Amino acid sequence: MEKIRVGAVSYLNTKPLVYGLELGMMSGIIDIVDNYPSNIADALLNNEIDIALLPVAVIPMMVEYHVIGNHCISCDGAVDSVCLFSEVPLEQIKIVLLDYQSRTSVELVKLLCKEFWKIDPIFEYSRKGFENAIAGTTAALVIGDRALQKKLQTAYEYDLGLAWKQYTGLPFVFAVWVSNKQLSNEFIKEFIIANNYGLQNIDQVIAANPSPHDLAKYYTQNIHYVFNSDKRKGLETFLGKIAPDFNLKIDA
Repeated sequence: MEKIRVGAVSYLNTKPLVYGLELGMMSGIIDIVDNYPSNIADALLNNEIDIALLPVAVIPMMVEYHVIGNHCISCDGAVDSVCLFSEVPLEQIKIVLLDYQSRTSVELVKLLCKEFWKIDPIFEYSRKGFENAIAGTTAALVIGDRALQKKLQTAYEYDLGLAWKQYTGLPFVFAVWVSNKQLSNEFIKEFIIANNYGLQNIDQVIAANPSPHDLAKYYTQNIHYVFNSDKRKGLETFLGKIAPDFNLKIDA
């Protein structure tokens, strides 16, 4: 039987969800493909993989999609690893460099600039090493592990998860598990069990991923992993703003 290709984002924030898979759970029926979010999104859109921890901004682009399981990458306040970094206050920012590894956070920072912060910077797409160009009135959106490393290196840091919460009062969902074809109920049940394994063994996940960052706090306070009704409302609100004609459907 041909294995199901699973796209897993190679950031610290995903490690609790993929820990069981990386230990070998489901190894007989899946192959894991690691990459950063925008590349994982392209792979799913191009049918190079079958399921992905997909940046939610990509869902409206899909011809066929199935949100599977009950897990996500989300926050309900400060996320700590998706930030706008600047050497000047918000109102003085003229240019925002957009993280090339991102899809959802790019749309989120544009939305927050327009609707919440009420600023009108020039947005520029970036390449590797762009975060070193933060200077003067040029700021940068940085996501993932590089954002954790960038903290305390710039004068101003604006957490996008916190800003969204202040703006809407809702959680923000960055990614959910999405397949581009129908998968069996048996597969989905086993996949949920594998996702839960890391969440039930956070100490093991932390031990397996040495980091100077406080991962215990990050995994239990900053990042939320359960896709519940509040997270769905936050997701629907965001998608309603960036893709007004799209109606999110989630399989029963």
